[in-house]
Amino acid sequence: MTLLSNGYRVGLVLCVVACCAMARSEETVEPEPQYHSGSILIPAASADEPKRQDFSAELADRYLTDGALAWSREHQCVSCHTSGLYLAVRGALTSKLGPPPTEMRDHFIQETKDLAAKEPEALRKGADGTGSAYVALGLAEWDLHVNKTRSPETDDALRTMLVAQTEEGSWSNPGCWPPLESSEFHGATVAALAVATAPGWLAELTDERSLEQIEKLKKYLRETEPPHDYARLLLLWASTRMADLADEQQKSDVIEMVFRHQREDGGWSLRTFATPEQWGDGGRAQKLRDEPDLDDPASDGHMTGLAVLVMRDAGVPAEDARIQAAVHWLKTNQRESGRWWTRSLNTDTYHFITFSGTGYALLALAKCNAL
Repeated sequence: MTLLSNGYRVGLVLCVVACCAMARSEETVEPEPQYHSGSILIPAASADEPKRQDFSAELADRYLTDGALAWSREHQCVSCHTSGLYLAVRGALTSKLGPPPTEMRDHFIQETKDLAAKEPEALRKGADGTGSAYVALGLAEWDLHVNKTRSPETDDALRTMLVAQTEEGSWSNPGCWPPLESSEFHGATVAALAVATAPGWLAELTDERSLEQIEKLKKYLRETEPPHDYARLLLLWASTRMADLADEQQKSDVIEMVFRHQREDGGWSLRTFATPEQWGDGGRAQKLRDEPDLDDPASDGHMTGLAVLVMRDAGVPAEDARIQAAVHWLKTNQRESGRWWTRSLNTDTYHFITFSGTGYALLALAKCNAL
């Protein structure tokens, strides 16, 4: 009887110890950081992250810069969702927040060399096509806002980008990571922005081959039906910088469409700009259809920021009541980390789309003189 009692007590103690250990383990398991390199550690993005009481442009900028540096140091590539997006928007904030770190420009210059070393056919497949467009756009934005003049490195990037153009006039883009990596149409709009942004580049272009490629790009964007309303907004953005992509009526129609998407709280939701099936390849359609707010998705930073900045570029006044409602939403929905929340269309893991959501939001506020 004593032996059984002792054995029982030993077993009970072991069970309790094991359960306590498991409980502690569950309590201490933390999600993987969203970005991490050396001393840079940005916690995972979450819908539960508290909102800030007061808007902070400095915190938003720190989040963007630290995230871009961490990504480029750890991955050595220009990704559409992080480093590519960073220079596409951060250069325009130079007058208000200072220039981006030169380390990022150096990274883009090296990426241009790496892309140029590849066979042309390789550039026209997978992520390299649209990736080359983001590299060219980032360097063009740097020249416009930081250098104030065109650099040889930007010329190299633009010419490398043209090598990556497909026969149809677009740029390859894997259809698996929407919205930034979901369609060749998206890649073509980024290429158009790059060509039109580089100071004096298009006006001074003389070689016939490059001029033919620019015309092919314009023809593609004019004649190809955008895959969804999100792409229509991107086309409008490109048309604010490059002539002959859309007439005034077409631009007006897109502006009206965008405002029809605006939510009651003043923001916009990425999920209303395409059906689940329109976001490219992969099995995400069912995931999106299973979301509890499918019929009434919440406003998010990515779509609200992008809508506002494109509306401003398209000539909608900052004083417009609809724009002011969006500015209010942006200023009251920043999170403690400095970012704006946007739920990924793909997986509920890293939610890298919060990066573009923060970049677009910050640029949108700057365009409304609301920083």
